[in-house]
Amino acid sequence: MPHTFHEELVALLPRLRRFARNLTRSPHDADDLVQIAVERAITRADQRQPDQRLDGWMFKIVRNAWIDEMRSRGRRDKIFVDSEAGEHVGIETIERQTTLMSVQAAMLRLPDDQRIAVSLVLIEGLPYKEAAAVLEVPIGTLTSRLARGRETLQALLSDEGDTA
Repeated sequence: MPHTFHEELVALLPRLRRFARNLTRSPHDADDLVQIAVERAITRADQRQPDQRLDGWMFKIVRNAWIDEMRSRGRRDKIFVDSEAGEHVGIETIERQTTLMSVQAAMLRLPDDQRIAVSLVLIEGLPYKEAAAVLEVPIGTLTSRLARGRETLQALLSDEGDTA
């Protein structure tokens, strides 16, 4: 079990990267974003509240760094297919890979607010209160976004299944 700040931060890296990929829709942007967030966390470790969970604090840093990046770019990158969608070909069954790709594609079609809420709560497992704090919205707004996101995902995935 990690005990130091740096050990906890290293253990959190896979989750941060996954969250960053959901935010950016790009593995390259996600890696850059995680690097920026880790750098900010290390240089500003004294700003973290003693009772604040590290994962919630880091997800908020990642989100804020992405907002900063989007503002500086002035426009969003449009990525239609994840370049690493076939990354694990041969490792898992074709059916499971197809399902994963369908879910990833459906996630990309969600509006940003719903995609980020779904990512934080359903993928990253943050409690509602923590996720609401990361997004800086009331819990009711978060639950509304989650409900709409789930409905939209189910509709997108069932429509895809109907056409197959």
